[in-house]
Amino acid sequence: MIDFLVPVITMTALGLFFSVGLVFAYKKLKVEEDPRVEKLTEILPQSNCGACGYSGCRAYAQAVVTGEAPTNLCSAGGNEVAQQIAGIMGVEAEQVARKVARLHCRGTKEAAHSRGVYVGISTCEASHLIGGHKQCAYGCLGFGDCVHSCPFDAITMGEDGLPVVMEEKCTACGNCVEACPRNLLELHPVSQGIMVFCRSKDSAPTSRKVCKNACIACGICSRACPEAIVLEENLAVIKDYKKIPEEKIPAIEKCPTDAIGRIQKENEG
Repeated sequence: MIDFLVPVITMTALGLFFSVGLVFAYKKLKVEEDPRVEKLTEILPQSNCGACGYSGCRAYAQAVVTGEAPTNLCSAGGNEVAQQIAGIMGVEAEQVARKVARLHCRGTKEAAHSRGVYVGISTCEASHLIGGHKQCAYGCLGFGDCVHSCPFDAITMGEDGLPVVMEEKCTACGNCVEACPRNLLELHPVSQGIMVFCRSKDSAPTSRKVCKNACIACGICSRACPEAIVLEENLAVIKDYKKIPEEKIPAIEKCPTDAIGRIQKENEG
């Protein structure tokens, strides 16, 4: 009996000793957290979306308190939260430059031709891995990986086979951008009123063949506004939307495939 009790008592004593040691070490070595971290965490939306560039709301709060991050990075909270953060930090409030996700594709079911019937896992990622089921190697595959990635229910699949972003719900968290295997979604400032609705780098004959809404690198837009729009690899690219004056937009919108134009016009259409 004694032979049995000795190891039990010994292990119990050792456990108690180490427990007391750990408690002592914790109290001695712990770093007191700035109470402002808790206050900031409470006013943040707790979406932990990562749009601020940090792993979550608490991580962002800690970065603000240590001076690593500015007060206006929470796009989900907007200017109201930015002002509250600034108030707690005792600094002047900075405006939140709001962004939203936008789709660079108009390859609808009607416009973009299919290579055949796709039989496989119903995700864009899976279809993309085998080259995609559409003839356009750059177009939206339409299985909604972006929809499933959005924690704010800001994206739905339209009847035309393309995702629709509800800008009033979008927080620019970037999840949909990462989810799209063809890099068709991009975060834009809400102030940007014109964009290229295509990402195809195919030659003009190929682009015309696979999608009637594809950019065919005709150069109408770049000639209309060379200071802001260029052609790169058979694709029109807007280098700086702020350099596009309003009076030049009608000339830009003479694009024969409507591959570039005003975003409001696209949304209304």
